[in-house]
Amino acid sequence: MSKIDTGTQELLASKENGVGILTMNRPEARNAMSGEMNAAMQEMLAQFEADTEIRCVVLTGAGKGFCAGGDVKGMAASGDGTVGTNTIDSAIHRQRVHQRATSGKLFKMPKPTLASLPGAAAGAGLSYALACDLRIMASNAILTTAFARVGFSGDYGGSYFMTQLIGSAKARELYYLSERVSAEEALNLGLTNWICEPEELEEKTMEIALRLANGPSVAYRYMKENLNRAMSGEVDDCLDLEATHHIHCGQTEDHRNATKAFVEKKEPVFKGK
Repeated sequence: MSKIDTGTQELLASKENGVGILTMNRPEARNAMSGEMNAAMQEMLAQFEADTEIRCVVLTGAGKGFCAGGDVKGMAASGDGTVGTNTIDSAIHRQRVHQRATSGKLFKMPKPTLASLPGAAAGAGLSYALACDLRIMASNAILTTAFARVGFSGDYGGSYFMTQLIGSAKARELYYLSERVSAEEALNLGLTNWICEPEELEEKTMEIALRLANGPSVAYRYMKENLNRAMSGEVDDCLDLEATHHIHCGQTEDHRNATKAFVEKKEPVFKGK
């Protein structure tokens, strides 16, 4: 495993066998966001997207939590959870830029992204998890929007991602009432893809991540764009985009090698070409 300097201990980064791993590292605060963590997250996601050696990105949290969202204790101490020393307009612009560079990047980067939840994902932390393509949870982990409990409407795209995953009515219920959602309920709702025992989480996460990292990265890139466009696109636009991407994938070395392996009853080896 190769460790990567993020400039802060509040976000750890490494890469191994084509998998880039980001670990939010404020376990004493259930990995609640901080200025240092946010700045590093933005920088590292951009770096991971550009790194051709990384073919799958994993986002997780240290200790017993995934991410508690914003640092509510810090907000309470300052008396202002949004603007601080900025004007309202500059605070809004700063928030927009950061959200697009973090949860937006997880959702749109042309590589599979996987959230691994050892514990609670709350507020903006839940938004981060939902921004990823896939999620795996420890059986004792929980999800909660939490925003209503602190008088916030919600940020980091959670309302969009949750509505797309489970529909508007249930998303409204979870946002308005801020109920805790168990791992089992999250699986039944479609908010997570897998659950496992806590002691198995790291191993199961890497099994999935390595499978993605060793998959057809060119095809995954276009699959992700197709699926993202399908979430809000008009059907003819999606059909046309699928046709373009499908034909393009047919020209790749990965496709040719995979069809040959299929005929020979062998496992394909994908090279991202």
